[in-house]
Amino acid sequence: MLDELVKRPIIPVIVIDDAESAVPLAEALLAGGIDVIEVTMRTAAAAGAIARIGKSLPEMLLGAGTVLTTDQADQAIDAGATFALAPGLNPQVVKHVQSRDTLFIPGVITPSEIEQGLALGCKMLKFFPAANAGGPTALRVMAEPYANQDLRFCPTGGVNPNNINDYLSLPMVSCVGGSWLAKRQQIAAAEWAAITRQAKEALASVA
Repeated sequence: MLDELVKRPIIPVIVIDDAESAVPLAEALLAGGIDVIEVTMRTAAAAGAIARIGKSLPEMLLGAGTVLTTDQADQAIDAGATFALAPGLNPQVVKHVQSRDTLFIPGVITPSEIEQGLALGCKMLKFFPAANAGGPTALRVMAEPYANQDLRFCPTGGVNPNNINDYLSLPMVSCVGGSWLAKRQQIAAAEWAAITRQAKEALASVA
């Protein structure tokens, strides 16, 4: 899964309030050329949304975000998630997800957390909240001592069309996570054409 993720520069970070919106949303992203999605476990509809996407659109790389507990991890994986992410680094959750043969991408913001992630065998880390933590410059400086560790980063939090290439130009960054591709309000309003357009524009900007 890690090999597949590093081929995709943008991961849409999605909050879904109604599971029935999941498949049309995923279809809109696919129509825009994006075949990966992170459904955050922030709502009661999340697990159902993951299950619907997995059943209807097996070509979509399906991840679960904001996975804070082992129970949430089990819900997401049982629903069909093939990778999971979190805003922070909880060793118990990391080990639990790994025990289920699933890629886990914990969030880090300090060198100590990077080293803890490495010790747990995590080869991709989520730099979050990226903008508030100092953006591309901070990540470049912080990650430099680990350049020989074959470590990849996915900055998330404040990433947008204006700074996406500032992150992707860094050698340690393989992808970014962004919520602007499909905003919560757009999903609720079924603005599928707009989401497809945003996906196309985002991919064109990083081509």
